[in-house]
Amino acid sequence: MGVLDKLELAADEKKLDSWTLMYEPQKGGKFNGKLLVTSKRLCYDAQFDVSVGGLIGEALFVKRGSEAYLEIPRARIRNVAVKKGLFSKRVLLTLDDGSVHTFNRGMLSIDPVAAAIGLT
Repeated sequence: MGVLDKLELAADEKKLDSWTLMYEPQKGGKFNGKLLVTSKRLCYDAQFDVSVGGLIGEALFVKRGSEAYLEIPRARIRNVAVKKGLFSKRVLLTLDDGSVHTFNRGMLSIDPVAAAIGLT
């Protein structure tokens, strides 16, 4: 059971869907993990590399006891873009501070992720 399986939701918040995919922070690196999209936020658990917190900064990194995950409030998202290549299907999120956060499904369709975030 991962940290996102134990995530507490606000009374007016709903889980929309989740996917296993790669997270690519603006400062570099690739992290395999699980993205959970809710009606209020996006939460990403880098299941196989805990160094992601040092790359993205403390503002979006949430610690709960010994576990930690990336949390992006929907209110901070200023732009959502989809980029598709033969071996790379990505959603790029630009936040209110100008930072860009990329979620990559590889060869799998990115459309369900984009739809859950609200692009399509």
